[in-house]
Amino acid sequence: MVKKYLIVGLGNPGAEYENTRHNVGFKVLDVLASASNIFFTPERYASVAEVKVKGRTFVLVKPTTYMNLSGKAVRYWLESHKLPIENLLVVTDDLALPFGTLRMRLKGSDGGHNGLKDIQNILQTTKYARLRFGIGDTFNRGQQVDYVLGTWDEQERAALQDYLNKAAEMVLSFGLAGAANTMNKFNG
Repeated sequence: MVKKYLIVGLGNPGAEYENTRHNVGFKVLDVLASASNIFFTPERYASVAEVKVKGRTFVLVKPTTYMNLSGKAVRYWLESHKLPIENLLVVTDDLALPFGTLRMRLKGSDGGHNGLKDIQNILQTTKYARLRFGIGDTFNRGQQVDYVLGTWDEQERAALQDYLNKAAEMVLSFGLAGAANTMNKFNG
């Protein structure tokens, strides 16, 4: 039987959000799709692509519901593929981590992230894997929204591709080697 994983990258649809910090989840999935020469197609609640690697299928989902309503897309795609929650990995931006820091966790709070908050509310659990991509917190008080919806600065842009590639490697490792091995290898 083919092992299948649902990989949900969080972000907002639309060209105006494409290169914002908040859309790093979409960017990680773009790296995976690009490496396999596949494209996303518009489906219900999301743009979707499938990548096959070493007998595993990775269903890549970029919700089109906007960040704050990501849970609806996650639930729909989990149910439509009849996948257990253990086969779900959510890729998200994280203000609490320095830029480029990557951490995989099997459970945890939403940390004030509205996308994770909605997923937690709809799935009724905090026990699902997430890959947190650090975007740093170099903003002034009251400027958080402008920061996450802002574009990468010059220094970040120069380093971004390497971090995106490493995050994509972690996603594949999640399906191929398992979450525990991935965390041991990558959570530095």
